[in-house]
Amino acid sequence: MRTRVVITGLGCVSPVGNNVKETWEGLLAGKSGMAPITHFDASAHKTKFAAEVKGFDPAARFGTRDARKMDRFTQFATAATLEALAQSGLTIDENNRDRVGILIGSGIGGIGTLIEQYEILRQRGPERVSPFLIPMMISDSAAGNIAIRVGARGPNMSLATACASGTNSLGEAAEMIRRGAADVMIAGAAEAAITAIAMAGMNVMTALSTRNDAPEKASRPFDKDRDGFVMGEGAGILIMESLEHAQARGANILCEFTGYGTTDDAHHISAPAENGAGAVISMQLALKNAGLKLDEVDYINAHGTSTHLNDKSETTAIKTLFGAQAYKIPVSSTKSMTGHLLGASGALEGIICAMALLNQTLPPTINYETPDPDCDLDYVPNQPRKAELRNVISNSFGFGGHNATLAMSRFKE
Repeated sequence: MRTRVVITGLGCVSPVGNNVKETWEGLLAGKSGMAPITHFDASAHKTKFAAEVKGFDPAARFGTRDARKMDRFTQFATAATLEALAQSGLTIDENNRDRVGILIGSGIGGIGTLIEQYEILRQRGPERVSPFLIPMMISDSAAGNIAIRVGARGPNMSLATACASGTNSLGEAAEMIRRGAADVMIAGAAEAAITAIAMAGMNVMTALSTRNDAPEKASRPFDKDRDGFVMGEGAGILIMESLEHAQARGANILCEFTGYGTTDDAHHISAPAENGAGAVISMQLALKNAGLKLDEVDYINAHGTSTHLNDKSETTAIKTLFGAQAYKIPVSSTKSMTGHLLGASGALEGIICAMALLNQTLPPTINYETPDPDCDLDYVPNQPRKAELRNVISNSFGFGGHNATLAMSRFKE
């Protein structure tokens, strides 16, 4: 009999809130996290706005000394982990620390630290580079730092599949529990890549929106007038446990992680396959893994980046898999509010799916104003909606052709 995996804690830092409560309330209010960039002087860039995390004070959270030794993405991941652990009520001690693992993805890792220290190298020479450069820059630094802070000695790793990293991290963490490698996994992803070089790189690929006159309207998934995604940052962390372990300690179970599928398009390094073939199989695998039929899916949290190619191909994939049923399933993209957190997006959206199940409420797709004939599903336009939710799925797709889908369900004994 397959080990059941449940969720007992949620934690996040996002462009619309610095914890889960603020983020969820912001999403239901249709709050946009987009604003002019403050992290650097963007005046020469084609895109001058992003979805930055606001009011996050790492020194107040961790102390100045510790905060200075962590890249921003690690700070986000650590803050989200502490929130998730607090909700879970899990105490990590000598009795269980070897059975608590950590899997935290990041598409890019500590790019901010790398750029900062490169400037020091260029201006002041190699001897002035920080001795913390390498441990702050590497993409596994979030997982390693958190293990030290909380004392977890189980499996510990980072995963990078571009913008699918968060969803892949949750899925692989569930698989680790199912195969008996751990009883508990601290799983999710973090990203902090709103930097001059990353924005410039995305701009020359024409991936970003350039709606500088109205940043809050720039992310408009599935809308006919969409012109690219909005760079975001943040972290999402979930506490995942075997059902047996959670019940034995009397944990409050939020929902169940029921399914996971992952594939690759093998098509193009940055563009999705137009027919969405890889995405179709990813969703099929997740539903098979969860034991769900097509008509048992009540909501899809779309990857929904607000690019022409992604939104069209994802819509095609959903219609290919679900057929006529696709028109009965609400689909929304919360990136319309949070922006695209790159590697962290799937982890944050996993949390949003859990909150949707808990609150029996669908978060909206804001800025949906002009229907696109190629995108003709129910995108929960502009307003949240109450709904009876039993099972939900979430999609993530990344450069390199990576596809990942998770399934989550209301918990039943």
